[in-house]
Order: sequence, then structure tokens, then C-alpha cells
Amino acid sequence: MIEVLTVDDHPSVMEGTKLLLEQEGDIRVRFANTAAAAIELLERLRFDVILVDLQMPDMNGLELSKRMLGVRPDATILIYTGFDFKNHFNVMVESGLSGFLPKTVNREQLVTAVRCAARGEVILPLELLRQLRRPNESRPEPRGDQVQACTVVSDRDRQILTEIARGKSNKEIAQTLLISQRSLEYALTDLFHKLKVKSRVEAVIKAGQLGIVDEGEHDADRGADLSFVVHPGLDAI
Repeated sequence: MIEVLTVDDHPSVMEGTKLLLEQEGDIRVRFANTAAAAIELLERLRFDVILVDLQMPDMNGLELSKRMLGVRPDATILIYTGFDFKNHFNVMVESGLSGFLPKTVNREQLVTAVRCAARGEVILPLELLRQLRRPNESRPEPRGDQVQACTVVSDRDRQILTEIARGKSNKEIAQTLLISQRSLEYALTDLFHKLKVKSRVEAVIKAGQLGIVDEGEHDADRGADLSFVVHPGLDAI
């Protein structure tokens, strides 16, 4: 059973989310309409996925997410909002969130996002990622730290980044590269250190900004087992 906590002060949103998700049969949804209620539930229960509204009356969703991660550092939290979150993106990533989901998604998209998040995969709107990328011809001259990052990234690192951008799980990447999952984990740790990032999503974004991963790679190999679920359509990157 996938346990989901929805934190929102709009009863209609919570009821609608519960109805859509629990039709699956293996997903159970609980509610919290205040930050205090969410923290109290998190202290008592474990959830596979937590959906947090960005605009809460007693505390904004980002601050609440930080506090929830203080209680459960391994919590999987998605900002689930009807507001434009592009201006908050960097703060969200730095806060340790697992992704972002617009409230405009339909039932299939919502279910897919929750299942992917429960598997430890990142949920990121494709439109947002595209805005963070720059075509080679218009990309500004890299700073010294960017040049160093490009220099130290090996061909194997580029392969790993490309597979991550395509939405592949660690298991699939290891199979593609003919290495063990443990070796891949070591390689990811080293890659994160090189790029000065802390997560897969930050690594792909940084790689796109540096031109390490080609523009076309993000849209290749669309499939069901996604590390990125995107909107509109929640296609895989």
C-alpha cells in the first residue's frame, strides 16, 4: 500500500485528490489542512509520498517542507500547487524536495507522479527544465568553475548523465553500462562531487546549463519507468 499525505487548506482539493488516487486500490490518502496537523501526523506515521500546497495560511509550503524533512529526513515531498513556482525553483531544489506537481494534472498524471515519487524518482515539469536549458549558440561564456566542471566530467559521466536525463533508474543505467549497481552508486557520488550538486535532478540541470548533456537527450527514450515525470502530458524526459 502506498501511503500518501496531502497537505492543503482547500477541502475540495484534498477530497478530489483522495478520490482520484484511492481509485487505484493500492494507494491510501490522509489529510492535513494546517502545518501543525501535518507535522503531528508525520511524527506518528510514515508516508511514501507527501503532497504539499505551496500557499498555506499558517506557513508556506517551502518552510513546512523543511520542517517535515527535519522530522523525517528521508521523506519524499512534492510541492503540489496551482501557483507558478518557477521563481521558487532554486529554493525548492536546495530545500531537499523530490519534485513539483501542478494541480492541473489529470488522474492518470497524478497517479503516475505519485507512483514514480514512491519509487524514489524525481518529478519535474518538462517546461521548467527546458527553461533552464540554453542552446549552445546562445549560452554565455562559462565561468571558471563551469570550465573546470566540464573538464573533469568523463565520457562515462556523460553517459550516466544522459541516461538519468532519459528517465532511467539506477538499475537500468547499470545494465546499460554493464556495471554493478554498487559501482554506479560510487560513480554517481563522484559525479555529484564534480558538479557540486546533491541530487540527480540538480546534476541534470547543471549538466544542461554546462552543455554536458545535449538538448535532444532530454526528450529521448520516453517510457513508463521515469525519473522525471513532466507536465503537460507528464511525458518522460
